[in-house]
Amino acid sequence: MTTPDNNYDPAGNTQMFRAFVDEEPAQAQTSGGNRTGLIVGIIAAVVVVAAVAWFALA
Repeated sequence: MTTPDNNYDPAGNTQMFRAFVDEEPAQAQTSGGNRTGLIVGIIAAVVVVAAVAWFALA
């Protein structure tokens, strides 16, 4: 079922709604992994910048 602006409406069918609801936790779990990667990347960048500064001053 679609809305007037052609967006998918999962509440239009019980089976489709259940599939939509089951899909939500999977998306929430993947966003946590992305945040962890971002934090690790920032820490790695800080370490690289610190190493370059240390070598430049030594």
